[in-house]
Amino acid sequence: MASISGADVKHVVVACEAGMGSSVMVARMLAKQLKANGVEVTHSPVNQLADTTHDLVLVHRGLSQRAKQAVPDSPVIIFDMFLGDMRIAQLVNEIQEGHEISDA
Repeated sequence: MASISGADVKHVVVACEAGMGSSVMVARMLAKQLKANGVEVTHSPVNQLADTTHDLVLVHRGLSQRAKQAVPDSPVIIFDMFLGDMRIAQLVNEIQEGHEISDA
């Protein structure tokens, strides 16, 4: 299990299948919500995660095993819905409040 303090998060990568569509939308939404915290949000195909610089990875459940294999030492946060997912809202709050973030 990997974890990080929300106060230490400066770069979130939203992992996706091919780098288009819904994950880009999630990345843009997060970038707006976390801009005031100085957090950069980008997206990357899951098969290129090992080549990215990031503090944590946000990924849809369907790609979570691949993401965990690609970056085994990084927190991998899993969500189920591209819009309105409570785990994404919780992640934003954890970063904004400086709480511990865990991929458990």
